[in-house]
Amino acid sequence: MRRTHVTDGNDAPGGRPPRPTRRRPWRAGLLRGGIELRHLLRNPKELSGHLSNVAVALVLAVVLDDDVPGTGAPMAHLVIAGFAAYLLFQVGLVNLPQILVTEREEGALLRLRATPGGIPAYLVAKSLLVVAMAAATLVLLLGTAALLVDGPLPRGAGGWLTLLWVTTLGLLAVVPLGAAIGAVLPNPREALALLMLPVMALLVTSGAVFPITTLPVAVQQAASVFPLKWMAQGLRSALLPDAARAAEPAGSWELPMVALVLTAWAVLGFLLAVPLLRRAARRESGSRLSARHRKAERSGAAPA
Repeated sequence: MRRTHVTDGNDAPGGRPPRPTRRRPWRAGLLRGGIELRHLLRNPKELSGHLSNVAVALVLAVVLDDDVPGTGAPMAHLVIAGFAAYLLFQVGLVNLPQILVTEREEGALLRLRATPGGIPAYLVAKSLLVVAMAAATLVLLLGTAALLVDGPLPRGAGGWLTLLWVTTLGLLAVVPLGAAIGAVLPNPREALALLMLPVMALLVTSGAVFPITTLPVAVQQAASVFPLKWMAQGLRSALLPDAARAAEPAGSWELPMVALVLTAWAVLGFLLAVPLLRRAARRESGSRLSARHRKAERSGAAPA
């Protein structure tokens, strides 16, 4: 007698039960990132913060009408290039940690513990969100500056290529580092206070708003450890004329050193971000989340 194999419609070829399908973390992260990006575009309060930063840069460019000493390059162009670097830096080192701390307080990391591939997908989503924010801010700054205050734009294909790789490496240097910082910051109320003071100090000492050669040598050396100085220098090389190299400490753009330092920070950030986020997720529990919510409610009710 011929035997008939009865199936329920779910068997895989060969009679084996089908393997459960699992969405790859990068794909899930891209989908999540797209959703978060749409939410950002529908949030006027968030968008106004980025627009205000661009407005500040444009006001400074209008006020400063001198040239960079010894170069003939307008000081306004140096400020626009420096602010472009600062805004990329701020998105990764200020905005991203605040987002992560806020979502941790809301229980996002607790949910990731039960999600296969949750941490990598979460990082992909946040990276997509931050890259989109940074790219839009950079395009808005350079475009409005060029239209309204005769701001700088890259010169030729080489300038555009330099702008692209410096921006990419700069984001790779600060986004993972921002994720690592966000994993260890205590809460959203303290995050901004803890971040803004060192970030503003780096803005002043990294040559982003005035020539770094006007600062003491010790300050220049300290600033050269951090990525903002090299991001600003790399963007200046893409946006300013070659004569502006005279205002750099080495008298040149030092693009190989720009690439080396930013790559080193990118590697360090990736080495720190994933384990710190996993550690933060492991430490999350329902009782911890409830305790934080009760504490937030008490502190919110106290002033009233």
